[in-house]
Amino acid sequence: MRAVMRRSIGGRSYPMIFEVHPLGAYEANCYIIGCPKTKLGAVVDPGAEPGLILSRIKDLGLTIKHIINTHGHVDHIGANARVKEATGAEIIIHADDAAMLAQPSGNLSAMMGQTIVSPPAGRLVKDGDQITMGEISIRVIHTPGHTRGGICLDLGDRVITGDTLFAGSIGRTDFPGGNYETLIRSIKDKLLILDESTCVWPGHGSESTIGDEKSYNPFLRPGFSC
Repeated sequence: MRAVMRRSIGGRSYPMIFEVHPLGAYEANCYIIGCPKTKLGAVVDPGAEPGLILSRIKDLGLTIKHIINTHGHVDHIGANARVKEATGAEIIIHADDAAMLAQPSGNLSAMMGQTIVSPPAGRLVKDGDQITMGEISIRVIHTPGHTRGGICLDLGDRVITGDTLFAGSIGRTDFPGGNYETLIRSIKDKLLILDESTCVWPGHGSESTIGDEKSYNPFLRPGFSC
């Protein structure tokens, strides 16, 4: 059995249930977030292994209000249908990626020989929108470049960056809708302005901080070109 990283972290600004699970063949990070007081929660990027996701939701005693997709690629939306069916949660995605949910060619599942579709979004978000559950409020940051509708999720002392920013790297820009210059601009203008102590929780791989990415990420150094 593949080991699964599980973490529960109390935020500095307010208490929070916060777990990360790398799931599926591409080990895309799925996040389970909840308000300890109200037990209302959200699942971010349920890409695979819905049984594990639903088991953890039950163990945590959460009522899931939202399924949030940072973008429309299959490794981040693949379990949307099962999680929505079990929880009744609203699917949230940026308007520019909404069509990918129902398009195997757009969400890249066709490229893998599959036909994976998600139920449609119940809410389309844009830059600056707020997503709330109980006492937790998440600010949407639109960061196009990996896809046109890629978003990051600002939770105050941490930010979920999807496939925009990784520890020591950045998202691919060679898929449809990707653009390298746009991605770098999104990271520098929207993410690197956050407090340097902000923890970066990416769509794949381990966590980092905004300060470390400013200092050590080779893609973000002055003069670097792809």
